[in-house]
Amino acid sequence: METDVLIVGGGPVGLALALDLTRRGVDFVLAEAGNGQVTHPKVSTVGPRAMEAFRRWGVADAIRGAGWPADHTLDIAWVTAVGGHELHRLSLGTAGERPPPPYTPEPEAICPQHWLAPLLTARLGVHPAGPVRLGTRLLGFTRLPDRVSAGLVDGAGVRTTVHARFLVGCDGASSLVRKACGIDAPERHRTRVLRNILFRAPGLGALLGRRTALVYFVTEPGGMRYPLRAVDGRDLYRLTCPAGPADAVKAVRRAVAPDVPVEVVSDCTWHLTHRVASRYRAGRVLLAGDAAHTLSPSGGFGLATGVGDAADLGWKLTAELAGWAGPGLLDSYESERRPVALRSLEESHRNLRRTLDRRLSAALCDATADGERARAALGREIAASDPIREFDAPDAHFAHRYASPVVAEEKLVPDEKSEAEAEAMGTSASGIDPWWNRTAVPGARAPHVWLGPGRSTLDLFGPGFVLLSLGPGDPEGLVRAFADRRVPLRVVRREDEEVARRYGRPLVLVRPDGHVAWRGTAPPADPGRLADLVRGAGTARAGSGLGADGAGGVGGAGGVGGAGG
Repeated sequence: METDVLIVGGGPVGLALALDLTRRGVDFVLAEAGNGQVTHPKVSTVGPRAMEAFRRWGVADAIRGAGWPADHTLDIAWVTAVGGHELHRLSLGTAGERPPPPYTPEPEAICPQHWLAPLLTARLGVHPAGPVRLGTRLLGFTRLPDRVSAGLVDGAGVRTTVHARFLVGCDGASSLVRKACGIDAPERHRTRVLRNILFRAPGLGALLGRRTALVYFVTEPGGMRYPLRAVDGRDLYRLTCPAGPADAVKAVRRAVAPDVPVEVVSDCTWHLTHRVASRYRAGRVLLAGDAAHTLSPSGGFGLATGVGDAADLGWKLTAELAGWAGPGLLDSYESERRPVALRSLEESHRNLRRTLDRRLSAALCDATADGERARAALGREIAASDPIREFDAPDAHFAHRYASPVVAEEKLVPDEKSEAEAEAMGTSASGIDPWWNRTAVPGARAPHVWLGPGRSTLDLFGPGFVLLSLGPGDPEGLVRAFADRRVPLRVVRREDEEVARRYGRPLVLVRPDGHVAWRGTAPPADPGRLADLVRGAGTARAGSGLGADGAGGVGGAGGVGGAGG
C-alpha cells in the first residue's frame, strides 16, 4: 500500500502528529504495536502549550472533560508518609475554581495516559475505517531516494509492505527507527533505575480530608524521596520508588500511613534516562517524542516537548508533500526542536536534583523534639528552594524562541532597544507579564489575547500562514509573493487596540504552528525574499530589506535564542 506518511508508534506524540496531519488533509498510516489501551499510565498532566496544540486540533475540551474531578485539590505536599508528618505544601486550588492565567486560553489539564490514548485514537479512527492500525509492528524499512519502504505485521501474522514518502519514528525511548538509522542518543546524566507501583486505595482521600493532595513527595531517610501521585482523583494512585525486590504492597504501606485497603494494579521497573538524539532526521525518516529525547519526568516536560515536535513537524511535512517547501524547511525541524529538548532536559534534571540533593536527618520521622526540629528545618529548606518551579513554570513551556533559518529575526532600530532589553530580562517591569506574551517576537509563539468570550488570537492561526494586519499598510505584494509560490496565506485584518499593542507591529506573519515568522511596521521591501525565507527556500542577512523599518534578516540556525534560550 502507499501513503504519504507512515507514523510508527501510537503513544501521545504519534497520535498528536496524526491529529495535525488529519487537520491538514495529509494521508497517513499509524502503526501501533499495542491494542490502544494503556494499563500503566506514566503520563498524567498535559502542559499548557501542549493543550494549546490540542485546542488547535479540536480535542482540548474532550481532554479537559475526560474524568478528572473539578473539585479535587491540585496541591503538592512534602510528607514523611501520606497521612504522616507534613513538611511543606503548595496550595494550588482545584481545576474548577482556579482562575484562568493571563497568558493562555488552555491551562494544563490532568488526563492520565489511560484516558488520553483511547480518546485520541477514537478521534482518528481505527483500521479499516480509520488510519490507526493497532496490534501492528514495524519489521524494518528501507530508505530510498523518493520513499521509504516499510514492512509491517499485524497480530494475525499478516504482513504488509507500506511505501511512504516519509516515515516518522514515534516509537519511544528504545526506538527501532532511531537505531535502524544509526542515530546515537548519548546519555547526558546518570541513568537511574526506578519502580512505579500503580495501586488502588479506596477511601484514602476521604480519610485524609483536607490533607489530600495531587502529588505527595514521600520524603524519609530510608530512601523514599519520589512522588506518590493521585492518578484519577478517586482511588487510583502511582508510587515512584527506588527499584528493589520488596513486595509491592509493603512498599505502598511504607509510603501510606493510614490503614486502608491496597490493591496493586501493576508494578514495573523503568530507567530514568536523559538523552537527546544527535540527529532528528535521516533523509525521509524523522524522529519525534521519546524516540528523539527522553527527560526526567520532574516538571512534566516530556509530553510537552513531544507534542511540540508534532506541531512543528506536521506543517513542514505538509509543505513538502504539497510541493511548496524549500530545500531547507524540513531540516529546520531539527534546528528548531532539538534545542528545545536540550533545554527541557536540563530544566527537568534541575528539578530532579532539587529532590535528590536534600540531606535528610535520621530523626526526621521520630515523634521526638529532635524529630520536630528536623522536620521544621527541612520544611524551611523546601520552601526556600523555589519548589513551585517544578509545577508552575510557564516560561519552560512558552519561552522557546526559535533561532531558525526560516524565521526573519529583527534588526532593531534605536527606539526599540529598550523594548528588546526588557524582553531579554524575561518579564515586564511589574514582574508579572512574561515577555513571550507581551509582544510578537519573531521565532516565539504568537501571544494570546482574548478576542471575545472563549475566543483567542491563537484561534486565528493555521492551517496555513496568517498575516495579521493591525494597522495601515497594503500587504498585497506579500500576498502575491506567497500565491506565486503556492504557499497558503490568509490575511486577517483586526481593529483591536489590545491586539495591536500586544503584537507590537501593524503587520505580523504567523506560521502554521502559531510561531511568529516576521513582523514589520510596513510591508517588506522584497516580499518574494521573505516568502522564500519562511518556506525554507532562501536566506537573508540582517538589514537585508525584508522590513521597511529595518526589521528582517536571519540569525544563526540551531538555537533557541533571545529571552527563551
